[in-house]
Amino acid sequence: MITYLQKIEWFIGLVLLQVLVLNHMHINGYATPFFFIYFILKYNSGVSRNVLMVWAFLLGLSVDIFGNTPGMNAAVTTMLAFMRGSILRLVTPLRDSTEDFEPGVKAMGVSPFFRYILLCTFLFCAILLVIDTFSFFNLPVLLLKILTDASITIVCILCVEAIRRKK
Repeated sequence: MITYLQKIEWFIGLVLLQVLVLNHMHINGYATPFFFIYFILKYNSGVSRNVLMVWAFLLGLSVDIFGNTPGMNAAVTTMLAFMRGSILRLVTPLRDSTEDFEPGVKAMGVSPFFRYILLCTFLFCAILLVIDTFSFFNLPVLLLKILTDASITIVCILCVEAIRRKK
């Protein structure tokens, strides 16, 4: 019961942070952090894919509703939830697939966790921005935006992970 309340608190907190603060931050017109995906990345590894996809869809839909983006975040977060298990298995080959853990530096180690958030964040940002621009006309700008958005998101995730680890 308490874990569900904590998940709902994180869900609401991350949606509010994203739509009220982070969606309005554009560093040099490019870098926008998409920190709300931290909820999906930190979800327990033993949860079924369907449950995670429902949480991800609701998370993306909430950001879409308040951010006035018609279904883009819902689609991409659902796709990220679908791919997360495969990415986890890819970056942690030594871990037993039946073991249940919360992805993080403590459970995975620094290098596998960094590879995990790097792959997930770049995948999320690339697909979201391709859907958003719906064109490859200005490819260098699109690639720069993907690189900057993913980089600032990774920095935010690593900072919060370092703070949570110290507690």
